Amino acid sequence: MRIGVISDTHISDKSKHVPRVILDAFKHVDLIIHAGDLVSLGVIEELESVCLKVVVVAGNMDQEAVRKKYPVKQVLEIFDYRVGLMHGSGAPLNLVELLKGAFKEDVCDLIIFGHSHKPVNERMGGILFFNPGSATDLSAAYNSYGIIELKKRPVNSGPAPDRQDEIEAKIIKI
Repeated sequence: MRIGVISDTHISDKSKHVPRVILDAFKHVDLIIHAGDLVSLGVIEELESVCLKVVVVAGNMDQEAVRKKYPVKQVLEIFDYRVGLMHGSGAPLNLVELLKGAFKEDVCDLIIFGHSHKPVNERMGGILFFNPGSATDLSAAYNSYGIIELKKRPVNSGPAPDRQDEIEAKIIKI
């Protein structure tokens, strides 16, 4: 399964859009995940125009309409992977520790987050932590999004010796 990952778009009802290069790339994914701080529900409409399956969590800067519609934390079951999804909050330096605590009972293979506007693609303690960075922040070193590929294992293949080999994640600069 190919997943497009975006976060921290901070797009209001009156300004900007999801960059065309991202929408074009997301035409070739099975699922889009937005890791929060979309700000306006209009972002979802743009994403759904290229992929009907869009999963979202609310971030700390999201409008009330977004916070009412989407949770702040989700755990997805995709094939036999457990994928944690949360925007994050507080100081960016402590973000991974916050996420480890928030998902400690969930036994995730992958945790997708946002908040810091800085890309992360790092394995820690058997979990891949993935932040696509910000797609639109003009003060960021660069704008980016992510593509994650989850490989489906054959039904009778037994346990995988290293699940991380089955998750391919890329940060893509725009």
